[in-house]
Amino acid sequence: MTEKDVVPRTFRALVESADRKFARVRDVPAYGRVHNQHYFQKVFKAYMRLWKYQQENRSRLVETGLNRWEIGEIASRIGQLYFGQYMRTSEARFLVEAYVFYEAILNRRYFEGSKGLGKDLGVRLKELRFYARFLMVSFILSRTDMVNHLLDRFKALVDECKANFRDTNFKEWRQVVQEIVRFIKVDTSFMNARPLRYCATYDSHPASLPYVTRFHAKKVLKFKDALLTSYHRNEVKFAELTLDTFRMLQSLEWEPTGSFYQKRPLESKDNGSFTDHSGASGLIDINLAADMTDPSLPPNPRKAILYRPSVTHLIAVMATISEELPPDSVMLVYLSASGKVGRNVAPTEYMGGSQKLSRNKVHELSSTLSHSCVIDKGESSSGYYDKYLWFGPRGHGGSNNLYPGDIIPFTRRPLFLIIDSDNSHAFKVIHGAERGEPAALLLSPLRPSFKNPSDADIAQNGSQFTFFLTAPLPAFCQLIGFSNPAAENDVYNEAEEILSSAFSDWEVILLRSTNLDLVWAQVLSDPFIRRLILRFIFCRSVLSYFCSPEDNEQCLPTCLPSFPNSVSPDSKVVQSAVIRLAKHLKVADYFHFSDS
Repeated sequence: MTEKDVVPRTFRALVESADRKFARVRDVPAYGRVHNQHYFQKVFKAYMRLWKYQQENRSRLVETGLNRWEIGEIASRIGQLYFGQYMRTSEARFLVEAYVFYEAILNRRYFEGSKGLGKDLGVRLKELRFYARFLMVSFILSRTDMVNHLLDRFKALVDECKANFRDTNFKEWRQVVQEIVRFIKVDTSFMNARPLRYCATYDSHPASLPYVTRFHAKKVLKFKDALLTSYHRNEVKFAELTLDTFRMLQSLEWEPTGSFYQKRPLESKDNGSFTDHSGASGLIDINLAADMTDPSLPPNPRKAILYRPSVTHLIAVMATISEELPPDSVMLVYLSASGKVGRNVAPTEYMGGSQKLSRNKVHELSSTLSHSCVIDKGESSSGYYDKYLWFGPRGHGGSNNLYPGDIIPFTRRPLFLIIDSDNSHAFKVIHGAERGEPAALLLSPLRPSFKNPSDADIAQNGSQFTFFLTAPLPAFCQLIGFSNPAAENDVYNEAEEILSSAFSDWEVILLRSTNLDLVWAQVLSDPFIRRLILRFIFCRSVLSYFCSPEDNEQCLPTCLPSFPNSVSPDSKVVQSAVIRLAKHLKVADYFHFSDS
């Protein structure tokens, strides 16, 4: 081997080694505590070694045929690794690192730089995948300007590929563009709304902080693990993240208070094009994320997000998380699905579980759970297996049904269950049938309520109950048909202050309550769960005054065990807050306060 060949051969060997390691971790499920964490470190180390080597030997590699898109592909893989780690751990630093690498690829135009070398379909497909992944990261980070910029570039690239590669069908990529456009249309309907993430500025109420500090139940549970899934026909989604799971994902994370969200915009030239950072060094500062994260914030709860799972897969993942749940911890499970056969995805849309357990593991867990879920015939008549949530395509049998009885084995550990369905009340039977730990249940109304009936379409707007739990004021505005709050910014901001003041008052009441059930008391110290509880109280009170009294059974959400009467819709402190908000937005006529 000549000296001239050493650099390219070493580079190719490093690429092959890193790619082999990447293949081993790519399909590791994004749930449960990974026991071979050291192997992830090996993969990162391999790519960092590769990245450093191409930096130090860039000129020699370029002389021997290295293309710019190959550099972009390495950086894209590193970004993909970071995003995968974020999905497994919910650690914000990994998400920010992914953003750093993807943004560098965009700014330095690694993929675009190859266009003058010929029309290579393989390279264009890599570029399309890069844009799709960067869009996902930007969505989760709420980088609206970047999302819009990437979407424009993505659309243009898809059109260019259709024109240049006429023998290739780009239907799937066109569908991805449509998904993104649809997602943006719904997600940005309230552009001036507060972040969905927990923000200390907005969600920590000064008046209640002393009571939060002093509050102590006989038993205190830590919230560290959540499972989120929604399964509806034609629901708004992007890739494997539906609108409802996206909202829940955001609401169970901390909002950074550092400088990242004020990070400099893309630098544009006078002609409107973006600055080319394609210098020879290609340096990407892998420590830049340290300046973008907030070390003062606690860790985010770990979240397993399942996209259209089968029932057996869903149960297996719940079993994995439950088995690995740390002592004195609670698992939050969010399930959103129809309770009627045929209301979910059509067969052509069904994608199955997005994350895979090994076949043996699924079989083992499913078999164990099947035996665990058997309840004698006397109990079966009590409703444990009468009604269900529907997780499957049309035309399939009962194997797609998730019954209340399927959940009961998991009450051997603390469980916080949120059911968003037109069959949610069927899960009331879990209360009182627990197998060791009393469960906390938040159950949605059986049908949504809106001033404009067209807003009730989950396929267009997502679930109303989930919207109330994740963005209460926008959900209220949607309820009453107040669709353009940006036009009345001051009015909307004052409405936020009214709601924040109400939440502060209700929080104090809960923290001072002497008859708060232990099920709620043991999780009330957690800020995420406390915020969900306050928003549930708001949702229930608003709907109780909006709906006709005769429709209460269908239109009101339910909590088990019950909250104290001091925060019921009939209590003066709750009613007065809803009245004040309705009057402020000049929609009091839509409610029947006089009947309360």
